[in-house]
Amino acid sequence: MLLRCCTALVVMVATLVPALAQDQVKIGVGYGLAFLPVYICEDLKLIEKYAKEAHLDVKASFPRLMGAVQVQSAIATGAIDMGPFGTAPLLSAWEKAKDTPQQILAISGMTSLPLVLVSNQPDEQSLADLKPSDRIAVPTLTSPQMELLELQSEKVFGQYDRLRGQVVVLSHADAVDALGEGAGRGAGQVTAYFSSPPFTQLALRDPNVHPILRSSDVINGKFSFLILGATKAYIERESQMPEIIDKAIDEAARIIHDEPHRAAQIYLTHEPSGTLTGAAMDAVIGDIKDDFGSAVYGVQAMAGFMGRHGELKVPPQSWKQIVAPALLNSPST
Repeated sequence: MLLRCCTALVVMVATLVPALAQDQVKIGVGYGLAFLPVYICEDLKLIEKYAKEAHLDVKASFPRLMGAVQVQSAIATGAIDMGPFGTAPLLSAWEKAKDTPQQILAISGMTSLPLVLVSNQPDEQSLADLKPSDRIAVPTLTSPQMELLELQSEKVFGQYDRLRGQVVVLSHADAVDALGEGAGRGAGQVTAYFSSPPFTQLALRDPNVHPILRSSDVINGKFSFLILGATKAYIERESQMPEIIDKAIDEAARIIHDEPHRAAQIYLTHEPSGTLTGAAMDAVIGDIKDDFGSAVYGVQAMAGFMGRHGELKVPPQSWKQIVAPALLNSPST
């Protein structure tokens, strides 16, 4: 009789008090070395680790997405909770839904990968040396490389769109090949390429190729290549999650800094390469080991540029306006 009563009590409690459900956080990812800290978070379950410290039961998933349009659509429909943005697209998304629950804010930086404009022309040592016959390869017309090219063109020529007619869109691999093929040739050939790691290192293997501009020269410091963004509604609803994400990304950054070989192996597991061996990837990550973490950089410089050219109607006065509360005390700019 006692056993029956206890069993009935357990069933009643289970019916009246639902079991604690495991929370899901869906983080959209793409492809490329910029996603290395997210790959580390996934493999080492760092988000689950810091959620547990915050007394939350969380499981992270990482759907693959292609491009900014798909990221924004997936966030809007709830297919993902957060996703990657370049600095300029994040600012545009922030303003588009300003002062609404759908406004996009930065939850965490990911990487400030150094971007390098390289040339195969020996007489070109700076942007000012580019000739009208030069063709400049970029991955897309909305890429961070294009934004930096326009920002530097404004500084050097007084016209942000001065070089737009000389830009060609090529994949990174095609740009590296075209740069090698165009060395020493005439008009119409790709003679410059705005690169990102590991393609910078691949391009610079050619003795005819050399750097003429770095992102740090344009911004006078680090520049966020990718930032994780989410809606204000999500941040308010899941108020602990931004800090959990920041801690996980920062631990991943420490692993990249302290254990570049381990980080390289994780990257090659997610994105096997027929071009870069393990030793070559070790060297690439060793070059950029200081360029990962949760802080965001260059927001103010990019916002000012976009405001001057009408891409933002009312630019933020401070980077603090576009970030989740967890980032307010970070060394962001």
